[in-house]
Amino acid sequence: MTPTMAVPPDTVSLSDYERHFAERADPAVRAYVAGAGADGITQRANREAFDRLRLMPRALRDLSGATSRSELFGEALDYPIILAPTAYHKLLHPEGELATATAASLTRTWMTVSTQASVRLEEIAQRAQSPLWFQLYLQPRPEDTLSLVRRAEAAGCKALVLTVDAPVNGVRNIEQRAGFRLPPGVEAVNLAGMAPPAAAPARPGSPVFQGMLRNAPTWDSVRWLCSGTRLPVLLKGILNPGDVAPAIEAGAQGIIVSNHGGRTLDTLPATIDVLPLVARAAAGQIPVLLDGGVRRGTDILKAIALGASAVLVGQPVLHALAVGGLAGVAHMLTILQTELEVAMALTGRASLAEIDPSVIFSPASG
Repeated sequence: MTPTMAVPPDTVSLSDYERHFAERADPAVRAYVAGAGADGITQRANREAFDRLRLMPRALRDLSGATSRSELFGEALDYPIILAPTAYHKLLHPEGELATATAASLTRTWMTVSTQASVRLEEIAQRAQSPLWFQLYLQPRPEDTLSLVRRAEAAGCKALVLTVDAPVNGVRNIEQRAGFRLPPGVEAVNLAGMAPPAAAPARPGSPVFQGMLRNAPTWDSVRWLCSGTRLPVLLKGILNPGDVAPAIEAGAQGIIVSNHGGRTLDTLPATIDVLPLVARAAAGQIPVLLDGGVRRGTDILKAIALGASAVLVGQPVLHALAVGGLAGVAHMLTILQTELEVAMALTGRASLAEIDPSVIFSPASG
């Protein structure tokens, strides 16, 4: 794929971008981006759960002044769509995250920059004209974590997103079979000079339990992070409603319901299935967002109806970046925005506040 390739004319949905990406990408890169854990059950479930939900429209509603705008952490959000943190955009396009940030800005979309971005955070912030969040993995040395936090603050990021569902990598058989390795020139540049995780000790026993979990975050880690920054901290990777109260107690100001796109532990539930449970546990104390499986504007409508303030989109960004570069990402986001507006209009909802559980069809509701 060449970085100047025009978006194919038959690309009218996010699934079209995925199809073109699968047809053209290097097999190893394709395996990395697909990246399902184990048998891919959770990744498929994320989509299947959305597809099972049916919408119930209302007719002849007054839609004058309709808008998809809302507010999150004091910032105006034009559409409830945020770019999820995804690593190594230079795998897909020479400009990497710079192209993605420009496309996000052109479509008035917020972007979450990954700790494992292939472009320095400061360069991305200079390019971005829409709010940025910074996704954080806690580093082995606390001082390295604090360095990332201070850089995010200085770069003008509006929030920190702490990933809590990947203390170890998932078993990604597709990626293993393909033998994926990062090519020269693509690396996690924001971690340059920082201590890597210690190697597991070479002795009999479990390499996971004896070494890899040494620096796994705990609720004390969340408290430490929240007390050490002026930015709101969101926890990404919460599925169990029992984790909501400890998150709030530890100082988290937002939750992202996520199963890591099905890339970590397989056979987890779909995020849209657990969203209502987590939202009910949060009880409006902090915003709840959803990540995983979003491919249509109707998916966004369903997530808002079941308690999400916004959704995050990850894999489709990489598909579009690889297929069409900056223009591809901007086009993909415009498709989602338009589809959401169409879904709102056809269900008779003039604002996000009007999207409630009654928009989800239930035979029992009569």
